[in-house]
Amino acid sequence: MSDSPPETRPPPAAPTRSRLLRNVDPALWIAALAFGIAAWQWYDGRGETAALREETAAKLAAGAAELRDSRLAAAEAREAIAAAQAKLGVLESRLADTQDQRIALDALYQELARNRDDWAYAEIEQSLFIAGQQLALAGNVKAALAALQAADNRLRRMDRPQLAALRKAINSDIERLKAAPHVDALAISARLDALIAQVDRLPLAMEARPQPAAPRPDAPGAAESTPWTRFWTELWGDLSQLVRVERVDKADAALLAPSQAFFLRENLRLRLIGARLALLARDATSYKADLNAARDWLGRYYATRNNNVARALATLRNLHDAEVGIEAPEISASLEAMRNLRAARARGQR
Repeated sequence: MSDSPPETRPPPAAPTRSRLLRNVDPALWIAALAFGIAAWQWYDGRGETAALREETAAKLAAGAAELRDSRLAAAEAREAIAAAQAKLGVLESRLADTQDQRIALDALYQELARNRDDWAYAEIEQSLFIAGQQLALAGNVKAALAALQAADNRLRRMDRPQLAALRKAINSDIERLKAAPHVDALAISARLDALIAQVDRLPLAMEARPQPAAPRPDAPGAAESTPWTRFWTELWGDLSQLVRVERVDKADAALLAPSQAFFLRENLRLRLIGARLALLARDATSYKADLNAARDWLGRYYATRNNNVARALATLRNLHDAEVGIEAPEISASLEAMRNLRAARARGQR
């Protein structure tokens, strides 16, 4: 037996990483994979949960703010509703008052509607009476024509068949008045009043004084202006006034005492007043007689050279030539038609 040392075997080599991995049980691999997936899901879920938590917190905060706004809006709405209810109560009370007033107005309108025709007929009849009075008392054709036209306009606005006869009669009288000769009694009366007012200012013939003559350019002292020449001029003027030669157109100029002059003026005034009364009465004979007497007195006793007297004489001549005795037409047809309409309405109301 030999003493050779025992054979030394090299130690086994350490297993490599890949070998270890190959030698691992597949179940461990699956478990590790599952663990990794679970870890990843846990991590990802944690982030989503945080984001969800933040989003939920934000939504809760916004919801709380909206809730506060909603509560404030609800409170304001309640106040507005309370105010609206109060106003509604006031409006309801006013509506009730308005309805009461409307009912009263309806009743009043019905009453007025029943009496409207009576009032209209009364106004038309009054217009016809006014026209008749103007013709009968003053002979004022113009005023009577205006009254008849007003009545016809009122009938035209009413526009009712039963008023045709009345309108026909009124239009007939209107045409008759338009064809009648017109006497302006108001203008003639105004001219007479003007003459009556100036009777006291008309000068009598015995009161007339000639106007002083104007100094002639060739009179002494006309060109000089010295004190001496002015003295002689004034002296000459005074001396020339001592004797006056005047031409008298009327040789029989009446000389009247003051009392007679007073009565002359009063009688002249009475004559003019009588002419005005005769004008209103359409008495042409008395009218012309009074004007002739007044014109004769003016020509005999008054200073005809005076401008006022001359104008008064011209006015009297013009007034004397005016025809005042024209007979005014009657409007009895309109009045008769109105009476017939009244009687027919009274029978219908029975």
